[in-house]
Amino acid sequence: MLAVASGLARHVLCFRTVWESTYSELVRTGRTVPAAGLSDEWFAPYGAVSAAHLLAQTAQRHFHRYGTGRETLGWIALNQRANAARTTDAIYRDPLTMDDYLGARPITTPFGLYDCDVPCDGAVAVIVSARDTAHDLAQPPVFVEAVGTQMLERLDWDQSTLTHEPQVLGQAAHMWSRTTMHPDDVDVAELYDGFTFNCLSWIEALGFCDIGEAKDFLDKGTNIAMDGRLPLNTHGGQLSHGRTHGLGLVHEAVTQMRGHGGERQVRDAGVAVVSSGGLTPSGVMLLKAGR
Repeated sequence: MLAVASGLARHVLCFRTVWESTYSELVRTGRTVPAAGLSDEWFAPYGAVSAAHLLAQTAQRHFHRYGTGRETLGWIALNQRANAARTTDAIYRDPLTMDDYLGARPITTPFGLYDCDVPCDGAVAVIVSARDTAHDLAQPPVFVEAVGTQMLERLDWDQSTLTHEPQVLGQAAHMWSRTTMHPDDVDVAELYDGFTFNCLSWIEALGFCDIGEAKDFLDKGTNIAMDGRLPLNTHGGQLSHGRTHGLGLVHEAVTQMRGHGGERQVRDAGVAVVSSGGLTPSGVMLLKAGR
């Protein structure tokens, strides 16, 4: 966007390609060796071999401080699965009940299998264009209202305040400081859900409820359903649609703003918020429909 706004480019293609599903199978069957991370020597001896282990500690702290429970995270997982049932290319489309969620294979306390995103092979592409080209584009334009990238915390995954996911509060505040809009103006939220707790953290950070109040805000999934106060991850998110490293959420936000969601289209959707990342440097955008 900065390249376009400064006049260095008129159209910029942004894409993300992943083959995590194939790669995971190759590792599992011993046909390739997983790459070593920069911090493996500090984490692996203690069994922390996944981002799940690191974020689970933060989730546990949230549980302890605010009375959050597994069912709270479960409503997010169930919502994503219900939305994925309306999305033909989602990986998980079968119905998911709270009993299914709570009874799933444990991964690391408090996360079970359905708290974790699903690996996939896929690619997503988004084109960013100059505003004055919108009149002759093939599809209705979607305008960027505001962007938030401010960092208030250390970048290391294990060095946050432990009351919320790292790298969400600064980014959210930065975005809202660059617009006259407010959380009540948002029609659709496509929030990063590498794990259910990622999504909960973004909900709180963006001001849809106060920190620690997500349990009440979710209202057993009512408020985040397709016809709820804040339709969430309308294509199934990374928990059920597939882990596309956040760019799939951008694609879905654009789809909703264009009114092209089909069976999963949110009625009269005109403003969307979309986020990516959190444990690592992250960002959040506010988008407006131009149709």
